Amino acid sequence: MNKIKDNPFKFTPSVILFPLLFVLSLWIVFWVEHHYHVDFSHYGIYPRTGFGLKGIIFSPFLHGDLEHLFNNSIALFVLLLFLRYFYREQAVTVVIIGILFSGLGTWLIGRPSYHIGISGLVYALVSFIFFKGIFTKYFRLVAVSLTVILLYGGMVWYMFPEVGKNNISWEGHLFGFLTGFVLSYFLKTPQFDQAIFYDWESPDFNPENDPFMKNFDENGKFAPPPKPEEVVKEYFNSSIKVIYDFIGIKKE
Repeated sequence: MNKIKDNPFKFTPSVILFPLLFVLSLWIVFWVEHHYHVDFSHYGIYPRTGFGLKGIIFSPFLHGDLEHLFNNSIALFVLLLFLRYFYREQAVTVVIIGILFSGLGTWLIGRPSYHIGISGLVYALVSFIFFKGIFTKYFRLVAVSLTVILLYGGMVWYMFPEVGKNNISWEGHLFGFLTGFVLSYFLKTPQFDQAIFYDWESPDFNPENDPFMKNFDENGKFAPPPKPEEVVKEYFNSSIKVIYDFIGIKKE
């Protein structure tokens, strides 16, 4: 008999602090740009160039305007909160790989312009949380998957080239989504594996009725009972008398 671990989820301050500090860092960078009248957009991803590679690391913290930053901040906070609470052990790995590979994909196929924003990670989180819940088949995680798809399912339309006409980096969205899907398939979540439930864990377990415990005597010594003697069964019985004649070889 198998069972899922009773409560693999645990609320700690990091469930709130992790997304809060991440989002706060985006706002600090945005405030510095506008307060000191500097422009960090050249730290974005510029596809297929050596100097554009640095954008894989820096571009997630850059945003073109307040609306862009606000929209990404709300989605990022909610998704990181879900990720940290439901997938605590995998959260940091998902964030790091989500940033790196969504950025790398943008660098490989993106249009020749600077790409900025953290929406690639947002798409990676939506994809990971949705597909991982489906793959685990754990009812709570499936419920989380459905919640995420209800909230952000409409984002799927921004992964196609047509939206690029509106200066939206569909390349980062697409590779973020693909990164999340691959992570959901290959990244292990042992906290949701089924645990073996032994008979002796049952509250009504009686050792006297257990076949294995019968191999021990009252002093706890291993003393298995003797094996019963094997009885040879006769599988052919007949009342007909059979006479066998031996025919020898005649010598000439």
